[in-house]
Amino acid sequence: MSARTLTCQVTEVEDLNPDVFGVTLQGRAEAMRHAPGQYLEMHLEDDIWVPFSIASAEHGDGQLELHIQHWPERDNSARLRELLQVANQLTVRLPGGDCIVDLDSTTPLLLIAAGTGFAQMKAIIEAVLAHQPNRQIDLWWAAREHRDLYLEPLACQWAQENPAFTFHAVTELPLSEPMPESERIHHHLGRVDEALEAASISPSVYKVHLSGSPGMVYACVDILLDKGLEKRQMLSDVFSYAPR
Repeated sequence: MSARTLTCQVTEVEDLNPDVFGVTLQGRAEAMRHAPGQYLEMHLEDDIWVPFSIASAEHGDGQLELHIQHWPERDNSARLRELLQVANQLTVRLPGGDCIVDLDSTTPLLLIAAGTGFAQMKAIIEAVLAHQPNRQIDLWWAAREHRDLYLEPLACQWAQENPAFTFHAVTELPLSEPMPESERIHHHLGRVDEALEAASISPSVYKVHLSGSPGMVYACVDILLDKGLEKRQMLSDVFSYAPR
C-alpha cells in the first residue's frame, strides 16, 4: 500500500485526559485506507511532517482517529494543538510503517505499549476483535501514573467482554483508584520491562508488537530475548527510526 498525500477534514478534537487529546479526521475513503498498525504523517509547516500512529482500524468510511500527547513546553506540540483547534483541513501523508498485524495468522499477540503508544495497539486490537474474536491478545500498557492510561475503561471493557483478551496495566506510581476486578485485568507497579521480567511468557508462542520510546522498547526487547523469544517475533517502528 503506497503512501498518498491528501487533504482531510478535522471533524473532532477531544481531551482524553489533561495531557492527551484525540483527533478524528475525515477524508476520501479510498485515500484514507490503512492497515492496522500503520501511521500517518501530518504536515505542520514548511517541510515539517509529524508522525502519529493511527488509533482506529480501517472501516472503509474514510474516518480515522489519532491520539496526540500535548507537551506545552515543546514548540511543535504547541503549534500542532493550535493548528488542530482552528484548522478545518489538514494535509496528511499515509499510510506509513510495516508493523502490521497479520489477520490471516492465529498466533497469539503480545502487545506492549507506553503512553500514547496505545494508539497503535488500539487499531490492532479493533481489527483483531472484528476479524478474529477468538485470537489470544495480551495487552501490556505502561504509564507513569494512573491518569496516563487515558482509555483504561476501554481496555478493561475489552477484557471483560472477550475471553481471549487480557489487559495488564503497568504504572510507576500507585493507582489513584481501584481497577475492575477480573481474572483478565491485572495491575503491575513499576516499569513495564520489570513487570515483563517477572511475568510467565512462553517464548515460542507470541507475535510481539511494541510501541513507545526507543529506551522503553529496547528494554522490553532485552527482557523478551532473555526469556527465549527471537527478534523475528517482534515488530516495532522504533527498529526503523532508532536502530541500535
